[in-house]
Amino acid sequence: MALPLGTRTRFQVVVLTLALWLPALSAVAQTPAPSPSQPESVQQFIELIANPDVQKWLLEQADPVQAGEQPAAPHTEPDISFADFTTRLRTHMAGLFDASRAFPSQTMQAADLLDREISESRGIRPMFLVAAFLAVGLLTQWLFRRFTAGWRAWMAQAPFSTVHERTLAVGTRLLWAACYLASFAIGSIGFFLLFEWPPLIREIVVGYLLAIVVFRLASALVTVLLAPPGSTDPTLHIHRVIPVSDAAAAHWAKRAVYLIGWYAFGWVTIRLLGTMGFSIPARQLVAYSLGLVLLAIGIEAVWRRPHAHTPTEQKPRISWRAKNTLWTLYFVAIWILWVAGAMKLFWLAVVVAALPGSVILAKASVNNMLGARDAYGDDGSTTTVLSVIVERGIRAGLIIGSIVFLADVLGVELTEMTMQDSPTLRLIRGILSAGIIVLAVDLIWNVTKVLIDRKLGQTQVMFEIGSEQERRRARIRTLLPILKNVLMILLVAIALMMGLSSLGVEIGPLIAGAGVVGVAIGFGAQTVVKDVISGMFYLLDDAFRVGEYIQSGSYKGTVESFSLRSIKLRHHRGPIFIVPFSELGAVQNMSRDWSVVKFMLTVSFDADIAKVKSITKTVGKTLKDDEEFQPFIIENLKMKGVEEFTDYGIKLSFGMTLKPTQLQSAIRRRAYAMLREAFKQNGIEFAQPTVQIGGDDKNPAAAAAQIQLQAQQREAALGATAK
Repeated sequence: MALPLGTRTRFQVVVLTLALWLPALSAVAQTPAPSPSQPESVQQFIELIANPDVQKWLLEQADPVQAGEQPAAPHTEPDISFADFTTRLRTHMAGLFDASRAFPSQTMQAADLLDREISESRGIRPMFLVAAFLAVGLLTQWLFRRFTAGWRAWMAQAPFSTVHERTLAVGTRLLWAACYLASFAIGSIGFFLLFEWPPLIREIVVGYLLAIVVFRLASALVTVLLAPPGSTDPTLHIHRVIPVSDAAAAHWAKRAVYLIGWYAFGWVTIRLLGTMGFSIPARQLVAYSLGLVLLAIGIEAVWRRPHAHTPTEQKPRISWRAKNTLWTLYFVAIWILWVAGAMKLFWLAVVVAALPGSVILAKASVNNMLGARDAYGDDGSTTTVLSVIVERGIRAGLIIGSIVFLADVLGVELTEMTMQDSPTLRLIRGILSAGIIVLAVDLIWNVTKVLIDRKLGQTQVMFEIGSEQERRRARIRTLLPILKNVLMILLVAIALMMGLSSLGVEIGPLIAGAGVVGVAIGFGAQTVVKDVISGMFYLLDDAFRVGEYIQSGSYKGTVESFSLRSIKLRHHRGPIFIVPFSELGAVQNMSRDWSVVKFMLTVSFDADIAKVKSITKTVGKTLKDDEEFQPFIIENLKMKGVEEFTDYGIKLSFGMTLKPTQLQSAIRRRAYAMLREAFKQNGIEFAQPTVQIGGDDKNPAAAAAQIQLQAQQREAALGATAK
């Protein structure tokens, strides 16, 4: 059966290497007695490789062209069926069962081998050596800690406010932790390697010292990232990289260190078992047993993790107990997949669960470290351009790394995909290209969004009414939200078109068809197009801005926001008007530069006009001195003069010049009240409407009638007296 081309090339390299070592291997095979430390399987391999027939076959495979064999065309391995998977699983479990039966004998062989090594090393047991050199490493670490007391004092007092200070503080802590760990490694492993030891003793001691180094490295990294409370440094929680509570930091720091330490111990143990001659199934059996401890740590960490108690009226969709149950089932499932040998499903399940959590954790940590804590965006966020670039870069790295890792686990050759052409491979390449395009567009959009939000956040500072800074602030708050929406639509359209193009879709006819459809929609929605174009010209003319009070026809109110086709006006009584731009027409802006407030008062005919003018001047000066209204008054309240004479009084005109503000009504009402009190104190009466129902004595006809009536009354009185 012909081998695949890639496998065959690697096989030729191995064969040529073995051919160079055939004489030496033959000499070793002919030695009368094997070394005590040499496993039996290695001796069998040496005897097999020294066989002349095997050597001839290897030489023929090393040069297939000379043997008359033509290179075979590459082919794809057939997919494994369910029956094959079941057979492999049964074989795997049978091997584990046989390994459990043969484990005692292999343990005895390893013990004999270890006893021989111990006898050669003057009876010193490896665990004693590990303990001794561990003590040397701890002593070296203690000396380093004592000599760096000033360094640690500076780290405890290092500021942590700005991005530069946080980066410097965390980088310094990481450097100190690396040096601290290096001192332990040099004092333990380095000092051990200065002496000559038997090979097996060297492997055991160096392996477990390396596991201890990994354990302490994990402890140092977790201390820097989580800064759990209860340490010797009381200010450590201030320099926490991952933003979690003190209880969560203490909980997860301890469990993370235990997990990494136990994994390092198990990894070293499995490798040492292979060195001592244990079979692969036996090592797998030990690994699965050690994995039970990892499973127990994971389940215990989930069930005992701290959680915030939510009010009864805000219960989450999935309860805390249900989430813990799901996580427990997940951990048990991946352990079963690992024991069953379904490594592809195992790694797929691990990546699917770990990738979203890693992305969320990286985002929170980057924003905590590189976010601006002293300046907020318009949406209340603390993200900066640097934090967005770093966070999106880490996320892209995690996603691409996960894809490459899964491709390696699943046996997908990414490099060969670019050299082959088939509908499936084209689709996969298109999906990968579309994913890269989405990541790039997402980075551009988030950077743009942060820049716009930061600019909008700067416009929250109020300036003097009517000043150039205030006009610029209002214009920015008007135009930037519209620009943000337009850029979002543009980037989504570009990403969609490029994604379809990467998938093999011809976007030329699509763009042409979209143009035709757009023209048709434009004819059918002329009003919408008219609204959009009218809005563009209103904004170009700077007719109004967010926060200004305008009136157009029967619509008036404060401008709250815009869309592409309408404006929202908040009436001073509360209702909100959503008016299309095409229906605005002429706009009366009451919030630009300045405005004159005028009103009329009517006094009686006998009022002293000069005195009223003097009183008004005094009231205007008093109103200007009021701290609440002083910033908004340009010209004081004055009496303009007599407007007209009415039937019952003299109408006077009053006015004052104010800056554009929503306090105009309040200032006018205060002026009314102050004028009334001043008029009352100075005897100025307001005119009151009267109706005259009697005649005037100066009217001749009325006077004659009155005289005649009086004469008749006197005659009647005299007649009555005479009788």
